[in-house]
Amino acid sequence: MVDYSKWKDIEISDDEDETHPNIDTPSLFRWRHQARVDRMEERKREREEHEQRKAENLRRLAETKRKINESEPNSPNLDSLRRELEELEKQEKQIQKKDEELKKKEKLTPWNVDTIAQPGFTKTIINTKNPRQKDENMTEEEKEEKMKKFIHDNEKLLKQFGMLRKYDDSKKFLQDHSQLACEETANYLVIWCINLEMEGKHELMAHVAHQTICMQYILELSKQLDVDPRACIGSFFSRIQVAEKTYKDSFDDELEQFKARIKKRAAEKIQEALREQEEEERKARLGPGGLDPVEVYEELPDELKKCFDAQDVPMLQATIAKMPEQEAIYYMKRCVDSGLWVPGKNDDEEPTMRENTEAPSQSTTDTPAPSNVSTDDVD
Repeated sequence: MVDYSKWKDIEISDDEDETHPNIDTPSLFRWRHQARVDRMEERKREREEHEQRKAENLRRLAETKRKINESEPNSPNLDSLRRELEELEKQEKQIQKKDEELKKKEKLTPWNVDTIAQPGFTKTIINTKNPRQKDENMTEEEKEEKMKKFIHDNEKLLKQFGMLRKYDDSKKFLQDHSQLACEETANYLVIWCINLEMEGKHELMAHVAHQTICMQYILELSKQLDVDPRACIGSFFSRIQVAEKTYKDSFDDELEQFKARIKKRAAEKIQEALREQEEEERKARLGPGGLDPVEVYEELPDELKKCFDAQDVPMLQATIAKMPEQEAIYYMKRCVDSGLWVPGKNDDEEPTMRENTEAPSQSTTDTPAPSNVSTDDVD
C-alpha cells in the first residue's frame, strides 16, 4: 500500500484559503515565503556547522591515536594524550546523538515547493514572448546603447508623463504610448528625480517621484504575473484608484522611502562634485615641483607666513638668514616647488614672490641646494 501521510503537511506560501479579505495577499505570500526560506537557511547552516564539527572531531581522533601509537611507553605526554582521546570519544558520542536529532528533525519537516521533489533531469525552455529575457542576455554596452536610443526617441513623452498628476491621465497616456511601460522609463525618471533634487527643486522632485513609483509598481506587477508590462497598465491604475487602505499605505510608504533615497543620493553626488572641483583646483595650483602652494603655505612658520603675506622680499631674506641652514633650505625648497617663490632665471632677473592662493605659472625648476642661507641662491 502507498503511504499518503507524508503528503498531509505540505508548506505552501500562497495558500489562499488562509488569507483574510482585508490582508494584502501578495505581501502575505512574500512574507510567508521569506520566512520559509529563512528557516531553510537556518537548518542548512546548522547542518553545515554540525558536519564541520564532526569532521574536525574525526581528524583530532585520528591524530591523537597516531600520537599515542608513536609515543614511547614511558613518554610524559602519554597520559595527557590518553585523556584527550577519552574526551574526543565523548564528543564523538555527542556528535552522533546530534546527528540522529538532525536526521529526525529533517524527516519531520513539512515539505514545500523547494523540497517536495528532486528533478530526474533538467531542461531549459526559452519563452520568446518575455521581453525581459532578451534584456538579461545583453551586455552592459548594449544596455547603455539601448537606453540612449530610448531616451532620444521618447524624451519628450517621458517629460510629459513625469509631469502628470491624475491617475486617469497617467493611465490614458501610457495606454496611448505603451512603449513607455518599461525599465528604461523607470531609470530615466529616477535620474531625473536626482537631478531635480540637486537643483533644489524639491517639490518638483516629489511630483516626478510619484510617477516613478507608479511605473515601478507596474513593472513589479508584470514580474509577479510574468507578463508584458504593457498588459499591467490598466490593472495597476484600476487597483490604485480603489485600493484598500493597506495597499494605499504600502504605496505611500514606498514613495516616502524612495524620496528619502533620492535626497540621500543627491547629497552624495553634490559632495562628490565638490570633491572633484576641489581636486581640480588643487591640481591647477600645483607648482613646478608638484606641491600645492596652499598646503605649503599652511606648513610655513609664522615668521615666513608674514613675509609672504606682506610680499616683502627683503623681509623674507632677513628671516631666512636668521633660521638654521637646513631648516631654511627645507622651507625654501618647498616654496620653489609649490610656486610660492619664483627664483630668477639669471643673475639679472629678480626673484619674485607669489601669493599662496594663486595658481602658479610655469617657471624654472632648476633648484640646486644653496651653499649658504640666502633666498637669492634658492634657484
